This record gives sequence, structure tokens and C-alpha cells, in this order.
Amino acid sequence: MMYVKAKKHLGQHFLKDEDAAFRITQGLTHHGGYRDVIEVGPGTGALTKYLVQRDDIDLIAIELDRESVAFLHIKWPQLKVVQGDLLGMDLSGIGNGPLAVIGNFPYNISTQIVFKVLENRERITEVVGMFQKEVADRLCAGPGSRTYGITSVLAQVWYHMEPLFLVEPDAFIPPPKVRSAVIRMRRNERVEPPCDEKLLFRTVKAAFGQRRKTLHNALKSFEPLQGRVPAEFARKRAEELSVEDFITLTLACEVVQQ
Repeated sequence: MMYVKAKKHLGQHFLKDEDAAFRITQGLTHHGGYRDVIEVGPGTGALTKYLVQRDDIDLIAIELDRESVAFLHIKWPQLKVVQGDLLGMDLSGIGNGPLAVIGNFPYNISTQIVFKVLENRERITEVVGMFQKEVADRLCAGPGSRTYGITSVLAQVWYHMEPLFLVEPDAFIPPPKVRSAVIRMRRNERVEPPCDEKLLFRTVKAAFGQRRKTLHNALKSFEPLQGRVPAEFARKRAEELSVEDFITLTLACEVVQQ
């Protein structure tokens, strides 16, 4: 059997802990009724070995590293493997219904993977993934938390976030310098926000741009509001606002612009 070396420029840290690998794959719950599952960056197949055994899913592996692709073809000839970068792919050609995404995500692109999921939220109903703990904490954080920020809000507009378990550095080859965490994202019931989505993104970004200031000061020069921060939010900081609060604030921007 060929040997695959972890490549630093691809952010590869191969999971060797069998228990952690199995627990990650058990995180799939078929939320949203999917059958098609995309595994991102399978590497040497730590998760794949458990996923290919399941008859309740149709698995497709997306791997950028050619050496890993060759390994996967040899190890599991029946597995559908696509050599390429998920971030640049059109997912409309994968399956014909809801999708799930799973993986030990490369840390250097994990946040970008989340945004790729958000772009495809109409189809991706569940995500189970390994992240750097700091990123996982940020994604799952709620209002009032020091780690609550832009990615927290934007992800939670569309998904319920659930921390599952921690994974220590010695579970990987090579061991990363940080702790890791597995989280699950489940698509919520929101079809569309009752406000302009691009403006919502701008509002959230502007509010957290000066997170230590009250919104009265942080949004003073935010053009869509023209200095008219609603009184209910003026004395609050961005980290105190819920997703629904940010939607309300964005609607206030729309009223000002009319």
C-alpha cells in the first residue's frame, strides 16, 4: 500500500484516532432527508473507512491532493473520488436533492468551507466537521460571548450550531499546534431573511468592526443608517445583539434608505 505524506501547504493533519473518526461519522443524522454526502479532504481515509460501510448514504469524496486521490482509488476502488478544490466547485451537479458535508477540514480553509456551505444553503442541510477549536468556538458562540462575531452571526442566520466534542493534537499525524473541535451545523427553518442579505452582511461587519464601542459610535459613519441607530441598540455593543436583532437593525437601514 502506498504511503501518503501530509503536506503543510495543504493544511493536512491526518486523523489517526479511530474513536474520534468513528464519532465524527456518527454525527450524520440525515437532517433534511439527504442521502448524498460529500466528504471534504479525506486524505488517507480516516473517516472514509466508516462512511463507505454505510448503506444509508451515497458518498462522494472531494480531495485536492493527487497523492491522496491515488491512495483512495487503490484503497476503495468503488468510491467516487473527485480531484479538485471544493471552494471552486459548482455543487449543482452532485446528486439531485439535499446534501450533507463532512470532513476533517484543513484549518487554513475551514472558514471558507463554511461560507461555501452558506452559498449552497438551499441544498446543504447538515455539516459535521473538524475545526480548529478557536474557529469552532466562534461559529457556535452566542450573544454575550467574547468569541461571538461576524462568522457566528452569518452562520447562525441559516444554521443551528452544535459543538460535539474536542480532539487533542496527539490524535493527528503530524500533530497540530492547536486543539480541535467537532461541530454539527443543521439547516434551520429560515427560507429567506426579511431583509436584504447583502445589507445584512454589511451591517454585521460594520457593527463588529469596532466591537468595543457602543453601536451609537461604531455605526456613526455607517452610510446606510445615516447616524440613526435605533434607540434600542444605540447603547449596546455588537456582541450583545442576537441574529434577530441584527435583522431588525438591517431593516432599520432599509427604512432610512427609503
